[in-house]
Amino acid sequence: MGHIRGGGIRDKVAIIGVGATKFGENWDWDQYTMLHMAAEEAFADAGIKDPQEEIDAIWCGIQYYFTGLSGGTAADSLRLYGKPVTRVENYCASGMDSFRNACYGVASGVADIALATGVEKLLDEGSAGLPGFREFGHPTLPLPSAPAMFSMAATRCFHEYGWTKEDLARVAVKNHKNGAKHPKAHFRRPITLEDAMNAPMIADPLGRFDCCAMSDGAAAIVITTPEIAESFAHASDYVLVKANAVSVHTNSPWYVPSYPFTGFPSTQQAAKAAYKEAGITDPKKEIDCCEVHDCFTITELVNCEDLGFVPRGTAAQWYKDGGPEVDGDVSVNTSGGLKCFGHPIGATGCRMIYEVSRQVQGRAEGMQRKDAKIGLCHNLGGAFTVAAVTILGQRD
Repeated sequence: MGHIRGGGIRDKVAIIGVGATKFGENWDWDQYTMLHMAAEEAFADAGIKDPQEEIDAIWCGIQYYFTGLSGGTAADSLRLYGKPVTRVENYCASGMDSFRNACYGVASGVADIALATGVEKLLDEGSAGLPGFREFGHPTLPLPSAPAMFSMAATRCFHEYGWTKEDLARVAVKNHKNGAKHPKAHFRRPITLEDAMNAPMIADPLGRFDCCAMSDGAAAIVITTPEIAESFAHASDYVLVKANAVSVHTNSPWYVPSYPFTGFPSTQQAAKAAYKEAGITDPKKEIDCCEVHDCFTITELVNCEDLGFVPRGTAAQWYKDGGPEVDGDVSVNTSGGLKCFGHPIGATGCRMIYEVSRQVQGRAEGMQRKDAKIGLCHNLGGAFTVAAVTILGQRD
């Protein structure tokens, strides 16, 4: 007998509360404090009065062991003991995979109300760039730095499509313009094309403004069934989960001769699965706003093609034409994205869901997409290894 595929989670899960800390150099807050702050905001947003009584299960996205091992990090942060609490690690998609697991818990009926969280405490490590590149990875095959990984995509796109450093700079300018208006962003200062193009080089052709920063932060999402959501604070405007998909590929794409570097198969396949589940056939027309994984400016351009907003090789021109602006075809990183928030690894995916949830509810902090009804969140982790795509929509 062949494998019988089960149903998805479309419209089986409702987001009823979201919370997030300010992202940045949070020297005065440890991971426990940040998790507590984000969760308390989410509980208040949802109308959860007694978390010990009302929350059935918790998932927590954490990338690094020094931020925390096991579910004990979240349990200690929230003083919610005796419950199933699970740490989720899947590179930069850890936070969105935490949300995915929580959704499965609710959709399956195992949990009535669940909490998905993500947190990372990076800055106290005292390292330059992401920690762990010497300790983790293959024992003999070299692992390039994160900027070096994505510079391969940039140089390939430059060669294939004629894209330029100015095309990368345009992404940074847009995101800094958006992030300047968000009260929880790490960086809140607009920049010019000249600023971005003349910044010190990190990994040619990626300069300082082409790379997202290190930062600390946490985010939390309270979810339940649509039926139970009717009893909580957002009964009239809870957010429905339309799809969540994850795709995982190799850890070492540079050793795969056929790897394109002009697109990331993990994103393409996760998007295809998410669109199928959500019933999306024309992403550019049907999706109003999105938070995509702009760890580097080149990544955002490639993401827009991998997600089907524009044909291959045309993203740079689409940006020139204003397509991803808040009032354009699809609002891309209206919050300012990773460029302005930085990237506390385990927290980013949950922050994206926080942002898009508020967008489709019409209560975004900072820039608001007018009449946003359907939003998308996208994480890309590792060496383009793992991608997660979540689609959210207004309640029917």
